[in-house]
Amino acid sequence: METFVSSPKSEKWTAVYFLYDKVLKAKSAKLRGSNTKELLSLDTWFQRELPSSIAERTDKHITHTELTKLMKWKLMRGKFRPRLQQLVETNSTDDVIEASKEAFQSLPDLSSAVKRLTVLKAVGPATASAVLAAGAPAHAPFMADEAMLALPGFQPLQYTLPAYIRFAEQVSIISKRLAEQDPQFRWTPHKVELTLWTYHVGQTLCPDLFGDSLSSPLNSRTSDACCDEPVVKKKKI
Repeated sequence: METFVSSPKSEKWTAVYFLYDKVLKAKSAKLRGSNTKELLSLDTWFQRELPSSIAERTDKHITHTELTKLMKWKLMRGKFRPRLQQLVETNSTDDVIEASKEAFQSLPDLSSAVKRLTVLKAVGPATASAVLAAGAPAHAPFMADEAMLALPGFQPLQYTLPAYIRFAEQVSIISKRLAEQDPQFRWTPHKVELTLWTYHVGQTLCPDLFGDSLSSPLNSRTSDACCDEPVVKKKKI
């Protein structure tokens, strides 16, 4: 993993990036009941629909409904903390819109943007970064546990603003290196963060997806078999 991170090669990183859906499917297979399909549906919404909705607005912002849905996605894909879901719903509609408007207007100053969002209940640096990643992927990576764990120097995990800024800086360095190698792929901090998440989670849940050379994934039949394995067991952030 150190070589993958310390000496990023666009060809390998692109191959891992395109494994995201398969690894997410493996992750969702570990959930119970209807949560399996719900996570996949929420992820499609977060990665594709929410960014479009935000971009269409004259003043970039998210709504109360979107924030609560984003929190549900975040908790299902990561560590489930039911209290956060309940608490984020207590924010007022106006407060969510105003805070998120100010956050997007603060970019590219990530520190300032995160601070604007963390005035909301249940919204810490990690959740704030998810909002920013959805609306400004060229500036902000999502502070996912698994993405941070894929980088050296982030253990134990800290959900603080300084930790996020340090994470974002490292992700930005990788993004620029990859962009120099492959300008056409349009690497962004969010794409880098998704690739780190995919690599870290995939190494545990679907190691067969990654060949000896990460330049290309294994054939789709092997990949699907890995992701279809049966379930074995089961502070603001």
